Amino acid sequence: MLDHLIKGATVADGTGAPSYVADVGIRDGRIVAIAGPGGVTEPARSAEDATGLVLAPGFVDPHTHYDAQLFWDPYATPSMNHGVTTVAGGNCGFTLAPLNPDRPGDADYTRRMMSRVEGMSLVALEQGAPWNWHGFGEYLDALEGRIAVNAGFMVGHCALRRHVMGEDAIGGQPTPAQLEEMLRLFHEAMDAGAWGLSTTQSSTHSDGDGAPVASRHAAPEELLALSRAVGEHEGTQIEAIVAGCLDQFADEEIDLLVEMSAAAGRPLNWNVLTIDAAVPERVPRQLQASERARKAGGRIVALTMPILTPMNMSLGTFCALNLIPGWGDILGLPIPERIAGLRDPDVRAEMLRRAGSPEAGVFRRLTHFGRYVIGDTYSAANAGLTGRVVRDIAAERGQEDFAALVEICAADELRTVLWPMPTDNDPASWELRKRTWEHEDVMLGGSDAGAHLDRMCGAPYTTRFIGDCLRGRKLVGLERAVRMLTDDPARLLGLRERGRIAEGYHADLVLFDPERIDAGQARLVHDLPGDSPRLDSRAMGIVSVRVGGTETIRDDEITGAVPGRVLRSGRDTETVDTRG
Repeated sequence: MLDHLIKGATVADGTGAPSYVADVGIRDGRIVAIAGPGGVTEPARSAEDATGLVLAPGFVDPHTHYDAQLFWDPYATPSMNHGVTTVAGGNCGFTLAPLNPDRPGDADYTRRMMSRVEGMSLVALEQGAPWNWHGFGEYLDALEGRIAVNAGFMVGHCALRRHVMGEDAIGGQPTPAQLEEMLRLFHEAMDAGAWGLSTTQSSTHSDGDGAPVASRHAAPEELLALSRAVGEHEGTQIEAIVAGCLDQFADEEIDLLVEMSAAAGRPLNWNVLTIDAAVPERVPRQLQASERARKAGGRIVALTMPILTPMNMSLGTFCALNLIPGWGDILGLPIPERIAGLRDPDVRAEMLRRAGSPEAGVFRRLTHFGRYVIGDTYSAANAGLTGRVVRDIAAERGQEDFAALVEICAADELRTVLWPMPTDNDPASWELRKRTWEHEDVMLGGSDAGAHLDRMCGAPYTTRFIGDCLRGRKLVGLERAVRMLTDDPARLLGLRERGRIAEGYHADLVLFDPERIDAGQARLVHDLPGDSPRLDSRAMGIVSVRVGGTETIRDDEITGAVPGRVLRSGRDTETVDTRG
């Protein structure tokens, strides 16, 4: 007997092939029968009529930071609401394990680092996770059996360095014995099921003390030694971030990424390829890394987002504006001193000069202050400004755009919420995205779901993209859009029997209404441990989500079931060999 039968659905099976109407039968967490309408005759414990609805494989998000959130939110909200059934965590060199048992303070250091670098609530990190592990395998075991989505995790380079080198991980180089111990620890994590290595050398990544995170101090020899270790395990990969990911790679960064992928014989993915017609040279430059890697026996895949992710900004709290060169010095001051500095015309002029310089890279996109929209305000002086564009307010006041923005924020003691309007929402940029998506080493992803919780909400990219493909710009057809969110990431990650609707595959499925699928506007909610805030977005048109055959979402409501699995390398992933 079947556990469940979905009747008359329009099946987009993940391969990109034309969709078709069929019945789909599920038993013991697997898809066991697919046939035309009425063709599955085996009795079922439950059934539903899916006429007019699209049945797709569960979406796979290849770049998340749900490492901590899954402990207090096993449903990985809002990703699961938007059809995501499998998430990849442990990215950017940051993981919660391993932790050295001889240094209890390392857990506090890790929490403060994650709070600073990934924008996670420190209170939520402290109160929401048990922190009862040391080894990476113990961390994975702590999640096993209590999550609603499938989740796999990379090993963060920063945690490896900290475990072995302690405080010397910041600024120091490992001795031969320490490197050997780092490799031993890494192999131990891989044997426990870690997916591979994640590392960062990005200038934007600093720890809770404001120092460059540990992996930024690693020399190429260390990175290559760890990369070779990746290649000794089945079903593994590399994820790496360098400074040039934010704008354009330097020659030495391309050399490093190519050597790492070739040394491992495994794919390496990086985040995130920003596509903007105003900077036409960026995409070809970034994809040089992919072209060179294939010639060297490696593969480098660029992740890129198919939507414009809304972000909120503030001059009062840490956000992307702090990462503009020179801005952190001003925006890190105590509030009264910060306001005084921002009101100084000479200080503002220097800030704008630095923001417009080549060293600001992709952050130059954030400096069109006249295009900012005013969000929440807190003072009588700002009454009526919510929803208005800064350039209009500046014109009325006879001020320069940035000066007007500063005065608005100062009146709120810098608590004003700011919404930058995207500069790359023009037809030429969307056409460039469409062409770039056709490249064999470009893949959708980069949501950062689980991180930067009160500043951005990238998790809904799946539903928003499909809605756009069906009823908006229609840059790609339904079947290809589904493949880009399912089979493409599943194949890159080497997921066994996931990413497609096929007999024998895991019944990770999303059923949606093609007339309604979309994502609601991001809104601030206070549902983290300690009543901390985050941005959330409701899914629209998602009728059902199933993980391993068990329904986890019905009409955008969580069922409470936790059928997800911790996916472990080798057992749940197969090797994607770059050497042919």
